[in-house]
Amino acid sequence: MNLKDFTIGLVTGVAAAVIVKEMSNRVAPYANPDHILTNIKDEFKKQAPIDGSWIYMKTENFSNGFTETPVYRGGISRTMNGELENYEFAADARSGAIVDIKQV
Repeated sequence: MNLKDFTIGLVTGVAAAVIVKEMSNRVAPYANPDHILTNIKDEFKKQAPIDGSWIYMKTENFSNGFTETPVYRGGISRTMNGELENYEFAADARSGAIVDIKQV
């Protein structure tokens, strides 16, 4: 094998990797729900330890009255001052930003 064949193989491999990455982003344009949940848990842990958490892996549309946004729904439970607190949230499926949160 000479340098020319090696270079052609390397360039072809890199081009294929770029194409596969771009196609996967188009097929699944949403962020990983596990990563979103981890980020939200990290923010809650700054105030108190977390007892439990969950996230629904399918997106649903959330409307604030003006626009619709695909979101992941989830929840966090923690104990503050001896009282159990439960929160439900909706996080933007693309950015992971919390668009709605309420204590239940």
